[in-house]
Amino acid sequence: MTHKKKWLLLAPAGLLAIGAGASMVDWAGSLKAKGKPTGTWVLAGTVALVVLNAGVSIFGSSVVEKTLHELREKAAGN
Repeated sequence: MTHKKKWLLLAPAGLLAIGAGASMVDWAGSLKAKGKPTGTWVLAGTVALVVLNAGVSIFGSSVVEKTLHELREKAAGN
């Protein structure tokens, strides 16, 4: 798979996971505000942070792929 294809796949996936994780963090906070058992909202919050951080990591990988793509394009143009 080329760097461009990886970038085009990873960027939206990362953004989607970041959005989902952020929404899940809010959901976990609402569980706490509703007085749900501690284990429930702590588990929900932990899963939410895992999803959010995975999204940031995936998006970071897409930035690497985009940079590698641009470097190869520049080298091919010289």
